[in-house]
Amino acid sequence: MAADLEAEVQAIDKSLLECSAEEIAVKWLQANDLQKEVYQHLAYYVPKIYCRGPNPAPQREDMLAQHVLLGPMEWYLCGEDPAFGFPKLEQANKPSHLCGHVFKVGEPTYSCRDCAVDPTCVLCMECFLGSIHREHRYRMTTSGGGGFCDCGDTEAWKEGPYCQKHELNASETAEEEDPLVQLPEDMVARAYNIFAIAFKYAVDILTWEKENELPGLEMIEKSDTYYCMLFNDEVHTYEQVIYTLQKAVNCTQKEAVGFATTVDRDGRRSVRYGDFQYCDQAKSVIVRNTSRQTKPLKVQVMHSSIVAHQSFGLKLLTWLGSVIGYSDGLRRILCQVGLQEGPDGENSSLVDKLMLYDSKLWKGARNVYHQLFMSSLLMDLKYKKLFAIRFARNYERLQSDFMKDDHDRELSIADLSIQIFTVPSLARMLITEENLMTTIIKTFMDHLRHRDIQGRFQFERYTALQAFKFRRVQSLILDLKYVLISKPTEWSDDLRHKFLEGFDAFLELLKCMQGMDPITRQVGQHIEMEPEWEAAFTLQMKLTLVISMMQDWCALDEKVLIEAYKKCLAVLMQCHSGFTDGEQPIVLSMCGHSVETIRYCVSQEKVSIHLPVSRLLAGLHVLLSKTEVAYKFPELLPLSELSPPMLIEHPLRCLVLCAQVHAGMWRRNGFSLVNQIYYYHNVKCRREMFDKDIVMLQTGVSMMDPNHFLMIMLSRFELDQIFSTPDYGKRFSTENTNKDVVQQNNTLIEEMLYLVIMIVGERFSPGIGQVNATDEIKREIIHQLSIRPMAHSELVKALPEDENRETGMESVIEEVACFKKPGLTGRGLYELKPECAKNFNLYFYHFSRAEQSKAEEAQRKLKRQNREDTALPPPALPPFCPLFASLVNILQSDVMLCIMGTILQWAVEHNGYAWSEAMLQRVLHLIGMALQEEKHHLENLTEENVVTFSFTQKISRPGEAPNNSPSILAMLETLQNAPHLEVHKDMIRWILKTFNTIKKLRENSSTTPVAETEGNIMEEVKSSRDKDKAERKRKAEIARLRREKIMAQMSEMQRHFINENKELFQQTLEELDTSSSGVHENSPVISDAKLTALGPEQTRVAEHRQVVMCILCQEEQEVKVDSRAMVLAAFIQRSTVLSKNRNKAIPDPEKYDPLFMHPDLSCGTHTGSCGHIMHAHCWQRYFDAVQAKEQRRQQRLRVHTSYDVENGEFLCPLCECLSNTVIPLLPPPRIFSNRLDMSGQPNLAQWIKTVSQQTKALYLLRDEGCASSSGNSEKMDQLQLPEGFRPDFKPKNPYSESIKEMLTTFGTATYKVGLKVHPNEEDPRVPIMCWGSCAYTIQTIERILADDDKLLFGNLPCRQDDCLTSLTRFAAAHWTVSSLSAVQGHFCTLLASLVPNEKNGNVPCILDIDMFHLLVSLVLSFPAIHCQDFSGVSLGTGDLHLFHLVTMAHIIQILLTSSTEENGMDQENANSEEEVAVLTLYKFLCQCTGSALKEISSGWHLWRNLKAGIMPFLRCSALFFHYLNGVPAPSEVQVSGTNQFEHLCSYLSLPNNLTCLFQENSEIMNTLIESWCSNNEVKRYLEGKRHAISYARESNKLIDLPDDYSCLINQASNFSCPKSGGDKSRAPTLCLVCGTMLCSQSYCCQTELEGEDVGACTAHTYTCGSGVGIFLRVRECQVLFLAGKTKGCFYPPPYLDDYGETDQGLRRGNPLHLCKERFKKIQKLWQQHSITEEIGHAQEANQTLSGIDWQHL
Repeated sequence: MAADLEAEVQAIDKSLLECSAEEIAVKWLQANDLQKEVYQHLAYYVPKIYCRGPNPAPQREDMLAQHVLLGPMEWYLCGEDPAFGFPKLEQANKPSHLCGHVFKVGEPTYSCRDCAVDPTCVLCMECFLGSIHREHRYRMTTSGGGGFCDCGDTEAWKEGPYCQKHELNASETAEEEDPLVQLPEDMVARAYNIFAIAFKYAVDILTWEKENELPGLEMIEKSDTYYCMLFNDEVHTYEQVIYTLQKAVNCTQKEAVGFATTVDRDGRRSVRYGDFQYCDQAKSVIVRNTSRQTKPLKVQVMHSSIVAHQSFGLKLLTWLGSVIGYSDGLRRILCQVGLQEGPDGENSSLVDKLMLYDSKLWKGARNVYHQLFMSSLLMDLKYKKLFAIRFARNYERLQSDFMKDDHDRELSIADLSIQIFTVPSLARMLITEENLMTTIIKTFMDHLRHRDIQGRFQFERYTALQAFKFRRVQSLILDLKYVLISKPTEWSDDLRHKFLEGFDAFLELLKCMQGMDPITRQVGQHIEMEPEWEAAFTLQMKLTLVISMMQDWCALDEKVLIEAYKKCLAVLMQCHSGFTDGEQPIVLSMCGHSVETIRYCVSQEKVSIHLPVSRLLAGLHVLLSKTEVAYKFPELLPLSELSPPMLIEHPLRCLVLCAQVHAGMWRRNGFSLVNQIYYYHNVKCRREMFDKDIVMLQTGVSMMDPNHFLMIMLSRFELDQIFSTPDYGKRFSTENTNKDVVQQNNTLIEEMLYLVIMIVGERFSPGIGQVNATDEIKREIIHQLSIRPMAHSELVKALPEDENRETGMESVIEEVACFKKPGLTGRGLYELKPECAKNFNLYFYHFSRAEQSKAEEAQRKLKRQNREDTALPPPALPPFCPLFASLVNILQSDVMLCIMGTILQWAVEHNGYAWSEAMLQRVLHLIGMALQEEKHHLENLTEENVVTFSFTQKISRPGEAPNNSPSILAMLETLQNAPHLEVHKDMIRWILKTFNTIKKLRENSSTTPVAETEGNIMEEVKSSRDKDKAERKRKAEIARLRREKIMAQMSEMQRHFINENKELFQQTLEELDTSSSGVHENSPVISDAKLTALGPEQTRVAEHRQVVMCILCQEEQEVKVDSRAMVLAAFIQRSTVLSKNRNKAIPDPEKYDPLFMHPDLSCGTHTGSCGHIMHAHCWQRYFDAVQAKEQRRQQRLRVHTSYDVENGEFLCPLCECLSNTVIPLLPPPRIFSNRLDMSGQPNLAQWIKTVSQQTKALYLLRDEGCASSSGNSEKMDQLQLPEGFRPDFKPKNPYSESIKEMLTTFGTATYKVGLKVHPNEEDPRVPIMCWGSCAYTIQTIERILADDDKLLFGNLPCRQDDCLTSLTRFAAAHWTVSSLSAVQGHFCTLLASLVPNEKNGNVPCILDIDMFHLLVSLVLSFPAIHCQDFSGVSLGTGDLHLFHLVTMAHIIQILLTSSTEENGMDQENANSEEEVAVLTLYKFLCQCTGSALKEISSGWHLWRNLKAGIMPFLRCSALFFHYLNGVPAPSEVQVSGTNQFEHLCSYLSLPNNLTCLFQENSEIMNTLIESWCSNNEVKRYLEGKRHAISYARESNKLIDLPDDYSCLINQASNFSCPKSGGDKSRAPTLCLVCGTMLCSQSYCCQTELEGEDVGACTAHTYTCGSGVGIFLRVRECQVLFLAGKTKGCFYPPPYLDDYGETDQGLRRGNPLHLCKERFKKIQKLWQQHSITEEIGHAQEANQTLSGIDWQHL
């Protein structure tokens, strides 16, 4: 890199390097016209430095610009060397107590929910950690970039505005002094001059429009070089741009990606450099190519000197930003320069010019000058105010520019509104002085110009462009929200006046929404085109908070409230006079009352859901009551002028519409209407929609005769006939045979009754009932939790949020619910406290239908569990506020009683009428409410007032003369015993009981007798309960006796049957005896003797038959050598879970020899199985079917399935577990070779000698065979063949054809996956891979057991147990289908690594062999030689000697590499025999290695190290021989403990003192040890020239994660993409295996892998996890599992918030902390190699996962 720079510097014009900054500065100081001087300097030098070629050279440009251009300015400014000048300034400057740190993309930001004035007040991580807020309830989010830290801003925080770093010193006073005082005067003047010139230059050049001349910067010689400049927009995708560039400037894909990335990052990039003609041609191609679908990409051909000056202009702005950082005085000067009005009057200051040109600038330029504004104007409180005024005055123009701009909001200057409008003092000032509220609303109205004839908004036939514009317009609502977010504490007259002016404008806006999107019911045929409804609802949703905040503002000042109320009422009157739907007046009469209304039918006329003006009035009406203005100044309010029928008309229509939709009358209007109704009730909208409609009805009823209201309501529900004409119901049901119509009518009646329940019962809003705000939230929570226990996030979603995104839940949740912590999965849940159940109201108005039925079921179930009656009576309600007090009379009005009576009458004579139980249930509820109300009135009786509420008397009176209907009370008593109303009995009983209580209350105004009568009633109830109990007991007793009798009969019959079929049973019992594996005969032997797993002393185990069933054909079959093969579904994968060196790349797999495994286990082959068994031929048929299906699928559509058939993958037919091959099931393989044991087996030395002779003979034979095939017999004689060795003998293969075929299948699969090569069953490496997979799988399982401190045996799940059994037996049998000479050759080479011979010179040194892999390969390849040996040496002897030999090699390995630190912890009983022996051995080693080993005197340490180091090897060997020879595990090993070591030794027939092995075989071992130690590599290791693995190897774990998630976010926000210089990564992703941070999901970091482009994560999995990876996506807080290129899934992260929930996507922002248990679970999945299986299950369960391009992550 340095060399490149050197070369570049030489190529640079000498004149540039000879420039002296100091001289130029001196020249400038003496100049008369400074601007001219500076401009001339720039005109000459800038084009020489910038834009000298097709590609930018930022390092060179920056270096020269600093030297030639910025240096003189700095000298001029400081008047001395800037290296001294700037530090002086910095020292004199007081540190600012504003932090002002500008956020990078993805950086964590913190907001305090307790102290922030609004949610936009945020702290950076550093300030947050040093503030008091970290102990509060805070919210953490990731920044989109561009905002800044509000630490030190007293207006942003209710308390704790400063962190420790920005704390005000005691000496400092908060009052503002002019920072210019700090600077020397001459410097102030110089700063003015140079800042003015530099700032003006930058602004002029950036806002310059002509393409080939310059503002006052004309060059002397003008070159003919141009750039073709491509600009960014938000319309075209990456792919389109890349494709177009490849065509236009024929560059490679890689270059095009580079261009596109830069364009996206900086907003522009030159794609061609040359003369005008050459660049223009590229421009036309790009324009032509991109103008087909959308507007073309923006391209300009620009003269190179313009581009040069623009580049330097940006550099200057950045420089200004850094210079003002040295001193507040300089900052103040820059602000003054920027805001100084120019010669052209309005909008001529530099800041204005830049602002108004914003939408024409490219992304990079905007970023630079926005940053400058933030660090200057927004950090200086005086100028922040002046800037705010400029911003507000230009607001309309800025917004219009933003509408046309094609960049996102955060790149527009309009986005600065969040920095200005959220400051309370600025917002108030702008409202009063600049009339900001009105400006924003007017601007908003100007952009929504589509209106209908009545002047309402119209959104139909909504084009893409309008939709885009509409999205932009919504940002204005955000601005309005910011202005209103902090409420004023004291009002000036000015503020009142301006607020009401804004309120007027707001009413105009609402007036345009009143009645928009009207709908008419479709009759006959279904609607053809769904009307556009979303825009109107989006508008409503966005405005919801603003409407609420407007009301909050009104509530703060009585004068404002009264005025607002009047204005709103006037607008509503205008709206009403506007909609005359030709409605003629009619008169309704019923029960002797009559009322005049208009004829209107919801099901025939137009009706609209949008009524914001009515709803705002309803809200204000409640405020009159809440603030008591209605009682204090009734004379100022137009309450007498209100016409209640007019107020209720539209809200009532809306509610009737909902009822009719539920009744299915509007089905033909399609989904748009269903969606509108859904949102009308949805938590996001209901506060200002549905809730306010109920309030408006309550307002109406409280001001009119309830009978009149009910009659109008019946008329709107189109039910007036049913209730006003007697017997109409009967006629109706007999005439109308049409089920639907009857059903519709019933639903409407139910809905109508529900509405009455809501009008009377919903009084939990402050102002309607006498409650406060927390009661309302409590009630919401109680009813949510009545449905089921809920998680915190679900509850928050179900509650409405205020403008600060708060629901107020945390303050009350503790009172009504208990929290239950989550387990390993799932999340924490809140459960309702039992004492709150009494507040449950079945007809709670925010329940949806489904929720209501669930809640009802849950509550009844609860009551049954608590042995209470299941009635769900209406809860006691708080009293109404005086303004609404008359509401209750609706319950005792004549019309209401008539409705109740009629429905009860229908229920009594239930056959003649069409009625429903739901109707009756609602009527009972209403009666219950009336009784509760009356009881409340009576209990709170004072002397003077009379109870006007006399419901009980009215329901006791029978009907009038003609039809003499019985009284309501009488009908209830009748219904109590009606058999068809079982469900409602409890409720009726409760009503009658309450009725009696009230009656007693009325009779005795004295209190004593009441208690007694209540007691009586209770007694009766109780006695009836006792009777119930007794009855139940009796029934239970009878049932028990009957059961016993039946059982007795059955056993009698069984006995009888057995007696008759005696012989049959005799047989089966005998069979059972033998089949339980004949252990009985020699069981005493086993229990007494110790169990030995190998060697001549191996414990004999009787064979037992293994009968298994095929999961596909359900046939049973015994596993025998010669029967058809049975197989287990298995999955083989490469693995690095045990790897100690992940960076090792496999050399060319075609030539690689895997015979020896290096102890760093850098990559192994793991086999797992789900344990399900099939016939081989059934599996073959199944797999063929899967393949055929896949080929058919490929022709139809190309989807990734969760398995890849081309790689031989399939899902287990039973458990859908991913598999890619099958393991054959075999009987124990060593049984056949157990020839008779001769006594007198050879010892180790003799055995090694014999085997060496045999191998030598094999080598000779092989060489001979190559040389000549003739004359074999003489040659054979010349060979000294060891006694009984017959190398020409070919053993017979004992296995059946189908088993042989399966042995080959599985062997080849292991070879293919393990080496990543094409299958080839003849390859000599196949057996090696099979042995390796067996060894590696055993090692992984031993590690898992060790990490969990589990015992070695008896703890494996049966699928792993079966898998290991089959795998070991398979590996032992595999030599029978391989070439015998190849396996013999492997054995010879393997043995040569321990017993050197002259043939094999190049075996690895003892330090570089994993001994367990060596042991498995030796033991499993030995039979290939042993089968030709007829000298009577048993196979077991060979096993034992091999095992002893490898164990001793391992001991030497451990002693050579053990780095014992001798600490003084010597044990007292030093020098036990083991320790002495180990020391002796160690001393011998020291001799062999020429005393390069460290001297160690403590035997205790050596012995302890040796035991610890060899333990994993012994445990693995025990597992291996257990599965190989089938010797049951000793029960002692199962019981772990201190002496586990001794038990293992005895099971493996080793001496407890391992060093005895050396003493017993000293004559041969000494030579072997000497040969091992003399290896060159051992010498190098001991001299410290190379590294070796030491034992015991540590288990691999996933990386350590920090407890607090924000540390990770911070780490990720500092991580920049390694490829695109210093650019912040968009999706930083952390590998949990090795801790590398990657730049995922972006073009910049794609690499090529096996001919495909893959993303950083996929590429990383191949190097780090051989294809499998576990990642944490930091910005999304999500765990990502990847396997191969096409498989992946997301997994819940191990980070939980305090409520036990994960937060994927960081949407909620609660603080997250590491949950150790969940992280352990992920680690376990990894250690058990279950990641691929987990992905398979996830992809099967969730089809959307297969659509994701995992390889691009």
